[in-house]
Amino acid sequence: MATEIKEKKDSTVLEDNQLLCVLTNQAKKISAKENNLQSVILMLNEEYGFDLDDMERDFTIVYTDPETDKSKKQKLELVVFAKGKEHLQENIIRMVVVQDDKVKVTDKKKGLTATLENAMAAADDCEFGLWANGSSYHFLQKEEDDIGLDFQFTDLSDFPGEGETLEDLDRNDRSFSRKPANDSLIKVFKRSHDYIYGNEGRKKDAFWQLLNLIFCKLYDEKRRFSANDDGSTYRRKFWVGVKEQNTDAGREAVAQRIKGLFQELKDDEVFSEVFSGNESIDLTNKGLAFIAGELAKYSFLDASVDVKGMAYETIVSNTLKQEAGQFFTPRNIIKAMVEMLDPKENHRVLDPACGSGGFLVMVLDHVRKQITQELFPDLSGPLLEAQYNSPQVNELVRQYAENNIFGFDFDPDLKKAARMNMVMAGDGHANIFHVNSLAYPNWEHPTEIEKIEASIKRSLLAMDEESNAYGFDAREKFDMVFTNPPFGAKVKVDASIIYKEDGSLRYELGAYSNAPEVLFIEACYNFLKPGGKMAIVLPDGILGNPNTQSVREWILDKFKILASVDLAVEAFLPQVGVQASLLFLERKSDLQRQLAQDKDEDYDVFMAIAEKLGKDRRGNPIYLRDEDGAELVFRVEKEYLVQKKDDSAPQVKSRVEKVKKLDDDLPKISEAYNKYLNKL
Repeated sequence: MATEIKEKKDSTVLEDNQLLCVLTNQAKKISAKENNLQSVILMLNEEYGFDLDDMERDFTIVYTDPETDKSKKQKLELVVFAKGKEHLQENIIRMVVVQDDKVKVTDKKKGLTATLENAMAAADDCEFGLWANGSSYHFLQKEEDDIGLDFQFTDLSDFPGEGETLEDLDRNDRSFSRKPANDSLIKVFKRSHDYIYGNEGRKKDAFWQLLNLIFCKLYDEKRRFSANDDGSTYRRKFWVGVKEQNTDAGREAVAQRIKGLFQELKDDEVFSEVFSGNESIDLTNKGLAFIAGELAKYSFLDASVDVKGMAYETIVSNTLKQEAGQFFTPRNIIKAMVEMLDPKENHRVLDPACGSGGFLVMVLDHVRKQITQELFPDLSGPLLEAQYNSPQVNELVRQYAENNIFGFDFDPDLKKAARMNMVMAGDGHANIFHVNSLAYPNWEHPTEIEKIEASIKRSLLAMDEESNAYGFDAREKFDMVFTNPPFGAKVKVDASIIYKEDGSLRYELGAYSNAPEVLFIEACYNFLKPGGKMAIVLPDGILGNPNTQSVREWILDKFKILASVDLAVEAFLPQVGVQASLLFLERKSDLQRQLAQDKDEDYDVFMAIAEKLGKDRRGNPIYLRDEDGAELVFRVEKEYLVQKKDDSAPQVKSRVEKVKKLDDDLPKISEAYNKYLNKL
């Protein structure tokens, strides 16, 4: 993960249809092919360890056509030269052909054979190459044939990085995988999902088949920190040899390894509760070897929460969310809400409408950074970030998550998806429950209620807290609540949730409204301890319409208003158009309510308007501009770690980039709120 060291405004002017090449710092016209090339450059730099100084784009090679004996030229989108060598054809060690997403690998003019194989055959000393079109990546090795008169090309699952060999990739005691850079993990998840959907005939359960394999990969990674029963070092099982995908025997070996690992996972006491027991990996051996080869390249545990979260949401949003008519809370909104309330290691946190777990994962990452800084106060930048997944940090994060982070959701599929998200983030998956928060504690599934109470009891004991008048149920147990509740006319609340059997109200706010977003305010109040805080997304109608005045009066009676942030209409577009705000509240104690009734309250409230959210109505990014409307460019020095071999320490490297910055008010609002609190 790169760390920004310093930045300053640059004089470069970019048109709306331009980007700056990370390799040359020159303006280039935005296109699908150019975007793919930028992604590959970052991948080879950060993941494979090749220095930018050893790369060149649009490099022309010269060779002799054996049929005509005439000199020919071919331009390659990207080449990598031997470390520190002159940029000459004889020094090329990697050849890369990049196309746009529409070009198929079998294309007669732009496909693999016509471009990459042809170029590699012309370069005597280049053994490895890559053909990429954004959705498909093909790694090749060039070898002499048996009689030494011609070359043959072999498909690989990956090729070596700088300082690596093929043998390094094939070792099952290899203790690390590549840390995904840029959008690599997003592409891998999408590519894997699309392969299952399109090539395995599993349109109905492609997501779940992929989810099972991601679970396997994470389970395998987590076990790298533990020894086997006989004391030996754990040998990874979720891996694919660089040539195993090419033979029936190799594919069978991959399938046996990973299906055996999946059974171990389902039998594991920690993870068994995530599964019902009848799940299975039902891909063909060919499909399983391909997907496993894609996933095995990367370390999920070492990837940043933003990288993992965006990759995971990419596949979830295309399946569960769309099917259920739901939508994500954008990551920048989640981040601002978490940063403003600033949860600590001793806070118990709940999202009563957790969906796929976006708020919970962000809270876990927020606390992870605090824990890491406390353990390693002398480190900073990428060296500090490298400790985010160290064994000692992971153990403390696991304890925090298992004791302090809870999520409820009405959708059982989203419960499973949220658990997966939490496992990727560092655990706490056991506290995700299938329950209608508005019906709690009268939910019609008593077994799930019992599980919630058991988890609350365990959490209280772990934090040396005593129960209260509600025993061990979830009411009045949480220090913080983060949520974006379901709202809108299409979401109906059953009358039995609002009214008791005798016709009296279960919810005080039910006297004014049956809208779920209104009832959720009271549900969150019930879950909070006195003095507990909440951050909630609400439609502006609650805060401004005359007919919801009674709701506002109820809020003012029960809560202290900490902050209110109006969001631009683009907040949830293009998924749904709704004008919403972020409301930050603190539950009053009975004494505080009594004192407030005896005299008029007078306190400051932080208020802000987020006019820009970094995207337009179609979801396209918008960037900072100067007074003439030109996009601003900033010169940024970034540092990152490169892990090369098992027996070598990570190296800190840096590069200078000229980058555009999103026009987003939320980070500035979050910073302003924390300054406001410091003044108080």
